[in-house]
Amino acid sequence: MPQIRNGPIGEPEFLTELPGPKAQAVVERDRAVISPSYTRSYPLVIAKGRGAWVWDVDGNRFLDFNAGIAVCATGHCHPRVVRAIRQQTDCFLHYSGTDFYYEIEVALAERLAAVSPTPQPARVFFCNSGAEAVEAAIKLARFRTGRHYLVAFEGAFHGRTMGALSLTYSKPVQRRGFGPLIPGVLHAPYGDCFRCPLDERPGHCGLSCLRYLEKGVLGRGVDPAEVAAIVVEPIQGEGGYVVPPLGFLAGLRDLCNRHGILLIMDEVQSGMGRTGRMFACEHEGVRPDIVAVAKGIASGLPLGAMLAPAEMMSWPPGAHASTFGGNPVSCAAAIATLDLLQSGLVDNAANVGAQLLSGLRQLATKYPLVGDVRGRGLMCALDFVTEPGGREPNAALRDAAVQACFRRGLLVLGAGPSALRLTPPLIIKPREIATALNILDAALTEVTA
Repeated sequence: MPQIRNGPIGEPEFLTELPGPKAQAVVERDRAVISPSYTRSYPLVIAKGRGAWVWDVDGNRFLDFNAGIAVCATGHCHPRVVRAIRQQTDCFLHYSGTDFYYEIEVALAERLAAVSPTPQPARVFFCNSGAEAVEAAIKLARFRTGRHYLVAFEGAFHGRTMGALSLTYSKPVQRRGFGPLIPGVLHAPYGDCFRCPLDERPGHCGLSCLRYLEKGVLGRGVDPAEVAAIVVEPIQGEGGYVVPPLGFLAGLRDLCNRHGILLIMDEVQSGMGRTGRMFACEHEGVRPDIVAVAKGIASGLPLGAMLAPAEMMSWPPGAHASTFGGNPVSCAAAIATLDLLQSGLVDNAANVGAQLLSGLRQLATKYPLVGDVRGRGLMCALDFVTEPGGREPNAALRDAAVQACFRRGLLVLGAGPSALRLTPPLIIKPREIATALNILDAALTEVTA
């Protein structure tokens, strides 16, 4: 294992070529035994992590702007999270909260219910992942309404289990070969001002998408009275970190109110402080009926949750359950995570996120093939185009930028057709933002030369 130096860390550090010999050996072993369905963008073989930094098995040090795909909200191995986990492991590891009781699960549910953006009082259903939280939301919506149609959006990613996959509409490879999916799922254009699916003027596409949803999707052969729920990401994640125009989410809320449709917010990637608010829907003041959360909820341990008003979550015992959902060790990590979020990390995401977005916008003025900069808090993206001033996606340039950042010690990933996403842990410091922007600048100089 690589040694972790004490004291401040300023820059990435390399002891070997990338990948180093130990990393290359692990990659070769992986190819022999791990499913080829996993996506790997570059040969990072992590050995340790602290804060916003990770070390690979060869001792090379990287600045992490992935955070485990927006999961490690409090950074790697935050001392308070680790301490909470260790204290719980000294007590017991598991005893299925769907069949028995333990206080730490109740304590976490109380904390989550108190911050839920749904109408209060709220209840919590625990599961293991974002996809499971979405599945639970689908089931509750159908159970409560007695309706079966569901509406999701183009570019959406809600997970890969069969119900969540039926809502997902991000990449063909995610759905190819797995049909038939669950019936009754409709898809509508998402309010994307940069690449408007309806060819509207920038700033008008959100309202146009709403009109198309009501008149073109629900108005042609599908009675809104048969629609159980509209499922939406308040900021699209896998679809390209798309921030919808002001009024889009509020328009969905109004449409749902008029037709008795439930509004489900998928906050799996955007929730738990990532955007500078506890939930991204709070930026628009929109109150959903059901919320799905996961990823950053437990700082790296597997946990998901579905939040809904208490009066709505009235299904009977046995209607839905999860053996490992609400695992006591994950609950301990989640309580420590919430403590940190509410004691300053959500505010840090807002403040340092503004620095990141400002720096990205400056890069966009320097590199004409950066067509768009978007995001909120520490959920940000650059979108690459094929020609200055155009909107045609440039996936090849995005992919080259991801690789160039890796070679310089900055860990980032792509999203959507041509976006490069940046999701550092919420403990990120201004000097680390500056380091990342300098590396990104050098990477863009290389790939646009």
